[in-house]
Amino acid sequence: MTDIDPTPSASAVTDEVVALPHGQFDTPIRSKDLFKGRPCIYIEHEGMIYALRSTRAGKLILTK
Repeated sequence: MTDIDPTPSASAVTDEVVALPHGQFDTPIRSKDLFKGRPCIYIEHEGMIYALRSTRAGKLILTK
């Protein structure tokens, strides 16, 4: 008999919404909804402009 890990792999849950503690957070915004196919978006925060980029590896980079 083999033991099977009932925990799904990270790749199996990539399209599921992660449960957040009730009342502490707003609804998450998906990065693909922010980027809309663009490689970079610009964010104004307290008078400064920041660039948010998505890497080929799926990471996010925020620069001033």
